[in-house]
Amino acid sequence: MWTYIIRRSLYSVLIILGVMLLTFVLFRLAAGDPSATLLGKSPTPREVEDLRQALGADKPLFWGRWRKTEAFSSASFSAPRNWTGIKLDGEFRYENGALLLQGGSVLFSRNFEMPDSTLRAEILYRGSIDCGGEIFKSKTWSRAAFAVLPEKNFELRSGTEGAELKDVSFYRETANPWDSQLADSLREIVQFRAEFPFVSFFNFGNTLLTREPVKELLWRGIWPSLALMLPIFFGELLLGVALSLMAAAFKDSVIDRGIVLLSVAGMSVSYLVFIIFGQWYLGYSFNLFPVWGYGDMRHLALPILIGIISGLGGGVRFYRTVFINELNKEYLRTALAKGCSSLNIYGRHLLKNAALPILTRASTALPFLFTGSLLLETFFGIPGLGYASINALNNADIQTLKALVTLGAFLFVAINLLTDLAYAWADPRVRLDR
Repeated sequence: MWTYIIRRSLYSVLIILGVMLLTFVLFRLAAGDPSATLLGKSPTPREVEDLRQALGADKPLFWGRWRKTEAFSSASFSAPRNWTGIKLDGEFRYENGALLLQGGSVLFSRNFEMPDSTLRAEILYRGSIDCGGEIFKSKTWSRAAFAVLPEKNFELRSGTEGAELKDVSFYRETANPWDSQLADSLREIVQFRAEFPFVSFFNFGNTLLTREPVKELLWRGIWPSLALMLPIFFGELLLGVALSLMAAAFKDSVIDRGIVLLSVAGMSVSYLVFIIFGQWYLGYSFNLFPVWGYGDMRHLALPILIGIISGLGGGVRFYRTVFINELNKEYLRTALAKGCSSLNIYGRHLLKNAALPILTRASTALPFLFTGSLLLETFFGIPGLGYASINALNNADIQTLKALVTLGAFLFVAINLLTDLAYAWADPRVRLDR
């Protein structure tokens, strides 16, 4: 068994690293520059530079010697606009998402001093371009790089054949090419230190808006999520198994058909309908429960009730199918022929042999005990991790979202391993050493 646990643990590390890499790429591509969200509409170049350095957003994604800088204003000439720190001179026009220069020039002024840095400009151009007397020509869209003196302005002129510009970006040299955004993401999971305990885990940095440590946010939100989801999990499991046993015991009777009908009806109703109905009628109309806030069990009673009822239909249908399939097997017919009581047949033999599919279904819900319910926490104002996820999504708080995704992946992997171990405990025929 220990060999199996070690092997699965190694596989789990690879899975988590894969999830991290995929999450890293998707979030970086979709989120863009965080300074646009945090600094408002018209930040100064120095503010943008300082924020990017603080967040590590100016570093290369995977590897590289250059990091983005605002020492000169970068430009994407997709449409005409008032360019700050950029001066256009001579003949030019905008066409097909590019700046066309015919004898004209583009001057980039310094935004702030960087005397100790080596700077580089990268341009996307077509045609003939002149930079300090050096001529570049290309009939197709090509990239070119130029060394930039930090104490001087940077000017591009069109050659004799004219030039088209799509993008101009500026970079400064970094000391360590491996100091990248991916390396920062890996350090958030595990980081080695010189002092005891020499290693720390899950240091997700600070939230982008409040600058609060993400670890504190997660720790504070996990308890309301558990207080909400644990009763829902056990209530749905116990009621689902009990109703399924009743339906299986009275198969094809009025009781069985009634339970199946209610289950299918419950599965057909949207989760939002249960929430709105519960808040309007049980909360506002009859004033039986508070519908917002988190203080005591009275605030949790209605969302717990809604969570159990909305998930009960699918559980009953699944467990009923499992139980009826077991009832058709030879060992139960033999036990019935020998005169075993209904309590022994259903409560001992049937439940024991149906434990594996029950464990499988239950294990898929376990990670959500910790990460919370997005809809319930949002509609009822419960400050759990689901509520924090919605706030982070609305505020484009990439650090918090990345931490929640990584936490969810870790929980799924860990619970799958525990479920496999539970299989061996529930059924001795299951071998884990193969």
